[in-house]
Amino acid sequence: MPSIERFSATGVFDPPTYSQGVKVSGAQSVLFLAGQVAYDKDGAPAHRGDFRGQAREVFRALKALVEGQGGTLASIVKLNTYLTDIRYRADLVPVREEFFGKKGPASTLVQVAALAHPDWLIEVEAIAVL
Repeated sequence: MPSIERFSATGVFDPPTYSQGVKVSGAQSVLFLAGQVAYDKDGAPAHRGDFRGQAREVFRALKALVEGQGGTLASIVKLNTYLTDIRYRADLVPVREEFFGKKGPASTLVQVAALAHPDWLIEVEAIAVL
């Protein structure tokens, strides 16, 4: 099992909700997880108009993918989150904390003009180490 150490540096703001950096030592495998969106059982957008519902589905999918390879959510060291409206940030934080706790992985959050389907409000990609 790799050693995963979250860190910041003197003079760099250390935010309460994510890590500025993550040092990984002794990893045997690296997982690059494609951007996840909220799909229903037929592959159509799930939770239309419900940002929190979509966010939970996205994080559930990331959890299933990493666990399917023998890891846990703690194995995820980097998240890239894409929102169609930056105002969803306030709703994102508590949902992300349900999965990652108060201090999550190194993270980037950006607003995009659109995702691949107009009903998707969030997409998250991740990197995990095992």
